[in-house]
Amino acid sequence: MSYPENILSTRVVVKPGKYAVLPEDALVNNVIPSIKNCRVSIVASPKMEASFVEYIITAQPGGYSTKHLANEDGIESFLYCIEGDIECGVGLDTYNLTSGGYIFAPSDTGIKFKCEKEAKILFYKQRYIPLAGGEKPYICVGNVNEMEYQEYEGMKNVFIKDLLPKDLAFDMNMHILSFNPGGCHSFIETHVQEHGAYILSGEGMYYMEDKWMPIKKNDFMWFGPYVAQGCYGIGREPFAYIYSKDCNRDVDL
Repeated sequence: MSYPENILSTRVVVKPGKYAVLPEDALVNNVIPSIKNCRVSIVASPKMEASFVEYIITAQPGGYSTKHLANEDGIESFLYCIEGDIECGVGLDTYNLTSGGYIFAPSDTGIKFKCEKEAKILFYKQRYIPLAGGEKPYICVGNVNEMEYQEYEGMKNVFIKDLLPKDLAFDMNMHILSFNPGGCHSFIETHVQEHGAYILSGEGMYYMEDKWMPIKKNDFMWFGPYVAQGCYGIGREPFAYIYSKDCNRDVDL
């Protein structure tokens, strides 16, 4: 870090309960006692009125967690390897993730990780809502680079990957949505679900609540329930992001 050469400026927008845009160059390090030799930024939390917590973790060589993260009563978790190689532990099992790899851990399980070299990680946790009938979600491991894109809502220039099963036992999913330049949502969406979204590639113009904003690779976005949203992919490469979605549950009164 050094003294700025010009007047301070930023693209950060935070509207608690509504939405947030957090560019990479605005993020600060948060000290988490159970995460060592890593730079950790908490990019979504109940403090902004999100119902989940999400972290961007930049691990230095030898970075690791001292315990299973989110190994708490009723908390489920998800880890995605943006860059690098990671060794993850869930329960008594160990999994090796490369770039594009991911793992979901059911509630009361948690995820432990360590890295021999530099790596960049998304980590997500939320409280699980049990399904009446007793069915429970299970450990899921995969790599998005081994999955085929599907057309999104029948459009030829917008594509999606579903990372978790379409199983009612799961109360969340993770998706990757990719817009070719000129691709867009079919309409401005407004829905009860909220999203945490990390931009994996490209540039886009995103509509949030009442205005259009430029978004690019390495930005993080959060959308609260019922915030109007939609985007166009612009630039020279696909505009793609990984995002969370709550699903498969009714709303409690």
